[in-house]
Amino acid sequence: MYIMWVKFAICACLILFAGKRIARYADIIAEKTGLGGLWIGLVLVAVATSLPELFTGIGSIVFVDAPDLTVGNLFGANSYNLLNIGFLDLLTRGGPLLSSLGPGQLLTAVFTLIPLVLAALGIILWKNGFHVWSIGGVGFFSIAIVVSYCVITKIIYNLEKRKSSKNENIGTSGNTPAKYGDISLKKAYVHYGISATIIILSGIWLAYIGKGMSEIMGLSQSFIGSLLMGFATTLPEITVSVAALLIGAREIAVANMLGSNLFNIAIIFVNDVLYRKAPILGAVSPDHLRQAFCVMAMTAVVIIGMAVKPKKRILNISWYVPALLIIFLVSAYFNFRSD
Repeated sequence: MYIMWVKFAICACLILFAGKRIARYADIIAEKTGLGGLWIGLVLVAVATSLPELFTGIGSIVFVDAPDLTVGNLFGANSYNLLNIGFLDLLTRGGPLLSSLGPGQLLTAVFTLIPLVLAALGIILWKNGFHVWSIGGVGFFSIAIVVSYCVITKIIYNLEKRKSSKNENIGTSGNTPAKYGDISLKKAYVHYGISATIIILSGIWLAYIGKGMSEIMGLSQSFIGSLLMGFATTLPEITVSVAALLIGAREIAVANMLGSNLFNIAIIFVNDVLYRKAPILGAVSPDHLRQAFCVMAMTAVVIIGMAVKPKKRILNISWYVPALLIIFLVSAYFNFRSD
């Protein structure tokens, strides 16, 4: 058992190391290619830091045939990302973190609920005997999830593009000096690829570790996926977001978390394509619904925090920080009790 924990720790360290580098080179690529703003955190950085979830899911499906591990990992990772927003708030100086964000973040937070609700609805219908329509073994709700992801990211891209054009028209864009003038785009792509390869291999290895821990500890794959693997695969997100926060990039710090949550649920479509036995939402345990509802509740707290924009803290803690922690712990308790 100790050997399994050592393997888990090594794998987590590899993900942490590679996640930090991949986000840095994603930022460099963003600068060199002219991308910027909320788009960096929401798509480029979020997708980069979500590679552990993607390839842990692929490993769980292709190599160890454990769909509950991947779905549990995705829902669990999303709850950790939202909990990390509370952690970021504790590191923020001045007023509450969520009060300092633009309207694009609020819209993004609301949008993250759409694919999540689709995933939960798919599980509910399958477990209640409804034969949900599918194409080539890929469930309708998985298709709807990936379509919603594409539509949502396109909407946000258009909003950011319109905002950028408006800033240029009023002369606010300026000539910002390059942060990475000494690094070529080719070098950034190479290092990005190397870091991504480490993430891919670590994600596949983590799937084996997760299944082994589930068998040794006598716990369900949904519990292992939600808590242990969910924690390991969100290490890149929190590493990048803390780094962004420390340099004053609050928008990127939070957009990375929300963008990761949006992308994570879209991974269900990839898993469904690879899982050939049945539509994946019909093959997993209904226990995942508890974690899905937990993510919905935590997202609602974040949305309220952005909409209300509290100006003060109590004992230097924003009200939504303990709310996020309580929801997370209650969900973890019931997940553990169910095993």
